[in-house]
Amino acid sequence: MNPVDHPHGGGEGRAPIGRKKPATPWGYPALGRRSRKRNKYSDNLILRRRSK
Repeated sequence: MNPVDHPHGGGEGRAPIGRKKPATPWGYPALGRRSRKRNKYSDNLILRRRSK
């Protein structure tokens, strides 16, 4: 996997990610970052959060 293919690509041998946080193939944060849009149109349909 080359740097042009993925943000984790490139380096010599089994190189680490090389960034502070893992990223998607498009360069967005992959773990921990919330991806749902604020003010989404269906927010008024969600009355209560799902229980775990």
